[in-house]
Amino acid sequence: MNKDEILAKSRAEYKNKDIYEQEIAKQANHIAVTVLLVLATLFFLVQILAGKGMNYGIYAMVLSGNMTVSWVRYAKLKEKNEFPRAVLYTLIVLALSGCHIYHLIASSKLC
Repeated sequence: MNKDEILAKSRAEYKNKDIYEQEIAKQANHIAVTVLLVLATLFFLVQILAGKGMNYGIYAMVLSGNMTVSWVRYAKLKEKNEFPRAVLYTLIVLALSGCHIYHLIASSKLC
């Protein structure tokens, strides 16, 4: 196999995407999720300290991103260790969403 054949095979395998770009995108994704969690925690604590109760919806939205990433990695990359993580994130997102909706309905003036 000559150099051109190896290069063509590599390009076909990575669909002309640079491995470095893929690694940067992966790191950016991890940093973005971390920033989301930090901001959600900050907003959650400020809301509690301001006496406005708890907003479970903030964490439900943030963790839904983690949940989605885990499900996609499990489905597309066949990473078996992502399945339990995806299920756990799904259960947490459902619980937080349920709490948020319950608090909205319970505090509603319609009831």
